[in-house]
Amino acid sequence: MSPLSQPLLDRSRAEEHACEPATQTIRDLLREGMLLLSQGGIGNAGQEARWLLEYALGMSHLKLQLDARRSVDRNTGDDARSLFRRRAAHEPLQYILGTQEFCGLEFEVGPAVLIPRPETELLVEEVLRLRVPSSAPDSPAILADIGTGSGCIAVALARALPHARIVATDCAPAALGIARQNAARHQVADRITFLEGDSLEPLRALELEGKLAAVVSNPPYISDREYSELPVEVRTGEPRLALAGGNDGLLMHGRLIREAGAFLLPGGSLVLEVGWRQAASVRHLALHIGGYGRIRTTKDAGGIERVVCLKRMGA
Repeated sequence: MSPLSQPLLDRSRAEEHACEPATQTIRDLLREGMLLLSQGGIGNAGQEARWLLEYALGMSHLKLQLDARRSVDRNTGDDARSLFRRRAAHEPLQYILGTQEFCGLEFEVGPAVLIPRPETELLVEEVLRLRVPSSAPDSPAILADIGTGSGCIAVALARALPHARIVATDCAPAALGIARQNAARHQVADRITFLEGDSLEPLRALELEGKLAAVVSNPPYISDREYSELPVEVRTGEPRLALAGGNDGLLMHGRLIREAGAFLLPGGSLVLEVGWRQAASVRHLALHIGGYGRIRTTKDAGGIERVVCLKRMGA
């Protein structure tokens, strides 16, 4: 090699290295994620960026802090940035992470099912307060979860009532697939029967008329006007079928009130989640349709009447 060749070779190598991206640390990647989410209009950008990065790196919150100066390889960085971009585009965080907590249990979720909300836990709590009757002495009480979605209500009830039998229905096959996985995950699949079909109709095949201790449901209750005003990630990310309840949001409530009586035992209960200022309308519907005695409502943490419990009149 000539004396002039070595300096030229060294310069070429230096230029190549200059074109390569600088080594990125976990802290750098977190800042990048926070910026992407903030630019996308995500309100809690800092915390959500941490959750996404913890998921991408498989780290706990504490480990993320302790290893903040650790370098991140290019592939891992690209994976994390992909998650940041998905969230910045308003894909629901729970769908990206793949799970959501409900009643102290972790549930698999995806675009086929509604993301469980804390207020829906009141449905489970209300059922657990009931003295659920049985169709025969020494036989397990039978409860039905209508529109089960992720199966969170059915699974939570099965875990809390080890001697009960649960029947869960949904008209969406993909939702039932997720619900079955959640039942298996929490080891209650042997006590929940999942049925595909509309509302309570699938229960007829099991001849459950007059045999249910309780019918519980979180039906769609968003009115057509309110639906157009929902946050973009809810409106475009979660299934419309699980949210939109018709002109006044109570289309499914009226149907359940009319149909549930044929399946409930005397003294059995229909337990429904409702939206803001809907409890009075549901109470009026029940009185108009008839067949129910005591009507009780339960407020959520925000003071909204969130659950309506209707008790079927005795024979």
